[in-house]
Amino acid sequence: MKLAKLSLAAIVVAGLASSSFAASETLADAFKNGKVNGELRAWYFDRDTGTTSEDLFSTGVMLGYVTDSFYGLSLGLTMQSNYAPDADTSAKQMYDGDMYGSGAVLSEAYVAYTIGKTTAKVGRQFISTPLVNGSGSRMVKESFEGALLLNTDLPQTTLAAGYVSKFQGRTSQVTGDGYPTAVNGESDIPDFSKNAVFYGAGNFTFDGAYTILAINKSITNLTITGQYVLINDVAGATVGDTDVWVGGLGYIVPMSNFKIGLDGGYQASKTDKYNAANNADIGFDGGMYGLQASIIDLAGFGLKTAYTSVSSDDNVILGMGNGAGGAVAFTAPLIAGASRVSTADTDAFKIEASYDFTNVGVAGLKLMANYISISADGTVTGSTGSKVIRPTDWTYWAGQVAYAIPAVKGLTVSLEYEDAKQEPDGQATVDSDELRFRANYKF
Repeated sequence: MKLAKLSLAAIVVAGLASSSFAASETLADAFKNGKVNGELRAWYFDRDTGTTSEDLFSTGVMLGYVTDSFYGLSLGLTMQSNYAPDADTSAKQMYDGDMYGSGAVLSEAYVAYTIGKTTAKVGRQFISTPLVNGSGSRMVKESFEGALLLNTDLPQTTLAAGYVSKFQGRTSQVTGDGYPTAVNGESDIPDFSKNAVFYGAGNFTFDGAYTILAINKSITNLTITGQYVLINDVAGATVGDTDVWVGGLGYIVPMSNFKIGLDGGYQASKTDKYNAANNADIGFDGGMYGLQASIIDLAGFGLKTAYTSVSSDDNVILGMGNGAGGAVAFTAPLIAGASRVSTADTDAFKIEASYDFTNVGVAGLKLMANYISISADGTVTGSTGSKVIRPTDWTYWAGQVAYAIPAVKGLTVSLEYEDAKQEPDGQATVDSDELRFRANYKF
């Protein structure tokens, strides 16, 4: 990771050469005045695929520490742990790719340097951008290793540029980082590796990724977002160098007692080699657009309606990490996620209603329900060598209740449920569902 090493050296030299940014007068004070934050987690997942049903109870700790600024320099560390005490063999097999994997991992270990309105951060770090975004919906949050530069000198504008050399997924099954996988499906805590989740495509090796990002809010109530990512040598000879880009608009219309939100975006990916592994003439050179209209804060009520559509020839790579794609994939199912709506020749519609009970005196309690209909005419089914395109319709009903308990500051509990119906052309209907309960205490 030569770029990151050079950037780190430059940060250190610049920091020691300056005397105008010292929040702490000594290095010892910078560590003494640092801040600690953490989260205790207890999560229960229950999944029924239509043919098998398994559940998993996991506990975890996230512990973070950031030093005070010393001549513009700071150090950040975050550790994550995961432990599933009663998982049986079947549960380990079902959840080895997303939730099962006991142990601890140092997900953040970075040096940051701030001068004026520019911050450079080098090392392991959580990144949250439209196309490079680590999901936190599982016990272990995804992270990246690399360098990120952020600047806000231009009025109402955020500019960023970054390089990613490694990725840390949810379990060792995801990142393929050398941990052995037992016959019974056991996985381990993840590590950083040259294997990453390319959302909407799968898990592939890569050889570094570069990104640039711009967010502008110069026009009142309008947010304009654009990002581009170049990922080198994805899956070697199979996919090759990959370009992913997205552009989005978000506009808020203030009304007397509520707001109207209007969102739209277009996203596309392009690879320089034919994806032979996918077969059935479906690659990853597709485009996707999404539209969404919202009613916000109407006496506690909210309403969303959204539509997305993917080009007829190819799938779309939504970005790096399972959190990517949110700038366009407005119809993503609550639990199944955005990859369900990014396949070739797919049209999806969503309607969602929500209510904040603070308006009737119950602070911290929120409720949401949605319905999603997906027509995925470019769905590829079958094993390698015999893959075919089989049009498939999906129907999702989902609900979520979340409660930030006022009596215990930092304690939040939530319950999610999603019911899915898969209707492949010419085959039997498959009914599945999943329930997720989370208890989190942040301090």
